[in-house]
Amino acid sequence: MLKEEFEYYLKNQSDLVKKFDGKYLVIKNNSVIGVYDRHDDAYFQTQKEHDLGTFLIQLCSPGNMAYTNTFYTENVSF
Repeated sequence: MLKEEFEYYLKNQSDLVKKFDGKYLVIKNNSVIGVYDRHDDAYFQTQKEHDLGTFLIQLCSPGNMAYTNTFYTENVSF
């Protein structure tokens, strides 16, 4: 479901890390639509304007240590 967004991250990871290392990126439609310091901020701010399940939140870091396979499609409380 969010395969396209994750593939965008992988394809552009090196450039994104140069700009946003350590930040949480919100990716939708092959574009970064938000950059946040905290995962929960990325989630709560983005879900105000975008339906859950339509965007990917990805920690921006070099290598593959930050890759996740967790996808939220329902409201989640932190």
